[in-house]
Amino acid sequence: MEFTEWIRRRTDDQLRALVSARPELITPVPAHLEGLASRAGSPSAIGRVLDRLDRFTLAVVETLAVHDKPISKARLRTVLGRGLSEGKPEPELTAALERLRELAVVYGPDSALDLAPGVRKVLDDPAGLGPPAAEAFRHHPPEQLAEMADEIAPGTEGGGKQRLAAALAEPGKLIEEVSPEAQAALEQLAWGPPTGRVPNARREVRLESARSPIEELLARALLAAVGEETVTLPREVGLYLRDGRIHRDLLAVPAPLEGAERDQKLADRTAAGQAFAFVRSVEELCERWSLEPPGVLRTGGLGVRDLKRAATDLDLPEWAAALVIEVAHATGLVAAGGDLDTEWVPTTGYDLWRVKPTADRWVILASTWLHMDRVPGLVGARSAGARQERAGEAMPTSGEAGATVKRSDERDRPLNALHTDLRRGAASGVRTATLSVLGAAPGLAPTRAAIAGRLAWEQPRRRGPLREQLLEFTLREAEQIGVTGLGALSGHARAMLAGEDGAAVLAPLLPDPVDHVLLQADLTAVAPGPLTSDLNRWMTLAADIESKGGATVYRFGESSIRRALDAGQGAEEMLAMLERHSATPVPQALSYLVADVARRHGRIRVGTAGAYVRCDDPALLDQIVADRRAAQLRLRRLAPTVIASRSSRAVLVDSLRAMGYAPVAESLDGDVIITQLDSRRTEGVAPVRAAAPATGLAPDVAAAAVRALRAGDTAHLARREPVEAPGGQVPRSPATATIAALQDAIRQGVRVWIGYLDSQGNATSRILEPARMEGGYLTAYDETRAAVHRFALHRITGVAGLQ
Repeated sequence: MEFTEWIRRRTDDQLRALVSARPELITPVPAHLEGLASRAGSPSAIGRVLDRLDRFTLAVVETLAVHDKPISKARLRTVLGRGLSEGKPEPELTAALERLRELAVVYGPDSALDLAPGVRKVLDDPAGLGPPAAEAFRHHPPEQLAEMADEIAPGTEGGGKQRLAAALAEPGKLIEEVSPEAQAALEQLAWGPPTGRVPNARREVRLESARSPIEELLARALLAAVGEETVTLPREVGLYLRDGRIHRDLLAVPAPLEGAERDQKLADRTAAGQAFAFVRSVEELCERWSLEPPGVLRTGGLGVRDLKRAATDLDLPEWAAALVIEVAHATGLVAAGGDLDTEWVPTTGYDLWRVKPTADRWVILASTWLHMDRVPGLVGARSAGARQERAGEAMPTSGEAGATVKRSDERDRPLNALHTDLRRGAASGVRTATLSVLGAAPGLAPTRAAIAGRLAWEQPRRRGPLREQLLEFTLREAEQIGVTGLGALSGHARAMLAGEDGAAVLAPLLPDPVDHVLLQADLTAVAPGPLTSDLNRWMTLAADIESKGGATVYRFGESSIRRALDAGQGAEEMLAMLERHSATPVPQALSYLVADVARRHGRIRVGTAGAYVRCDDPALLDQIVADRRAAQLRLRRLAPTVIASRSSRAVLVDSLRAMGYAPVAESLDGDVIITQLDSRRTEGVAPVRAAAPATGLAPDVAAAAVRALRAGDTAHLARREPVEAPGGQVPRSPATATIAALQDAIRQGVRVWIGYLDSQGNATSRILEPARMEGGYLTAYDETRAAVHRFALHRITGVAGLQ
């Protein structure tokens, strides 16, 4: 049965399953089922679907690929059973065949199973076997093949290539003739890869002139030269060396995961604590960048010093700080802004995110991390190695070990956070697959080796150093974000992955925020738990964080109180806030400190000249002018209460504060400029959205696509062949008569014969079935072209009826 006809005989439910599992086949929707079958056999489509197969299902495909003709299910079961490490291939074989039929990779009844067109071409060296002998020797000159056949298969008839193939069908005698060293070389190639490098591989060697083990093999056609320095093991020889087995140590089901048992409730509570800490880290980062945004590097990204500073402020390792920054950016909470996008500042979307409940905020961050294509773990890696990793990512291998990646070039620069080179297309897929493995073992913290082994079984064609590195990053980041706890997948993450309300599962596990602190006489405040969002922002503004842990310790100082005053707070307002949210009385020392800083705050005003200093107390200005530290400011007394400086206003304010004064900046109108904590905002980029799964499609879209395919296929099968127009002079008639005749033909649904001028002005003859006429054009089915066309009315020379 032809593959296209097999596709056509599939039921609508089976076609919907096919396009749902392989959505690339209907992007766009083909015109008919023949087009669908053709697209399913394209190399790119086949490569995509093979990448989704597990090790056993791929072994079924490889076994069918080794056989050139259709085979029965019973024969397939026998061949696969030889390679299994234990048990029999049932019922896994039946399930694998059903899936392969659903994916249109295998077709036909159980008595004659075959691969879809194009699959054998895409599978290079299936199961580590080389090409058949007829293909391996196709580039050898005919006379050389004839001479080789005369030596190893004397007395046989036919062409040299055919005689060699016949001799290699039973290569046992030839293998016994070679030396033990040559047999050892064959054993090394037997289980793949089947190719090797040999100097001067195309040399002509005879049996009597063969000296080395390689020459013994070349002379007997046990190795075929496929390049100047490349040889391959013919498939027939490989199968003989494998004793007829196509695979070895094959598992019909994946090996069980190994790891430490975890109490699921303890794991959930641990993950919830990490989730809360991660949300607070993102919030603290945005708040700090609201006040002091770091600059954008000329090459893009965040500077190394700014990353170190963020890690210090957040009390996190640099890799964890990079994770916070990258997730915040991917969520749309941080973006490049300011003049000419030269600073990293929070976006307007941050203000909307900040007012949501903590559990909802975590779900947004965790979902973004899961689906984003950026890899924070690569921050600090060398750019040369990263580029080569991306190149290797596009070349998945089916072998058991991927190629090594060289990590150097002439520049070899480390990658910065927020740099564009941190994107990796495989990142989201590896995260999803890793969490899926963790989800299959509730209450278990699998080892990294066990997870890597499971992923290798589930995605054998997607292997390589980058994916191993992505797995390591995923496990580390999942623990930091709160997706896992003690190495086990948390309940709220499991709900999020299942499309359920993960926030509802997480919310009861989060610590209740407290709305009070404990003020102490040493100018510190202890937060006995996580503070409410508003109180946390106010405390961060008015005090410096001294230590974190189960309880956060804040320290009030002159600079922190001045920071709050700069943001528009007043002394009475600050003391009232402390009294309202303190479980202990406000210490007298703290009250005095606030009052003293507020009394001195703003007595000096700095404006713009270059810049000027204004103060109602001339004695205070005398003190500034006399201060040696002010020499670099080049101050000049303009009036008893005014000093001018050549420095800018910002430099002058910072310098005076460094000297121990408490100036404030003022505008040209003399108004005090208040620095709001959240004044720095920019328009955010679109956050990362959950991409459609690679093997999923909305049911209504799949149903609509199948309906369109059926309708198009029906029209395709019912299409009429083109007919010839009548001979003789083309019809000619007045324009009014032509229009009237066409209108009658549309009403009556009859065919007409028209004369038509093409774009070069040549008169042609057409037979049409007019459908409608509008806008100076006639839409009709052209029987002479077997297609629907639009005809310009002014080019129709005339109309005549048909008998």
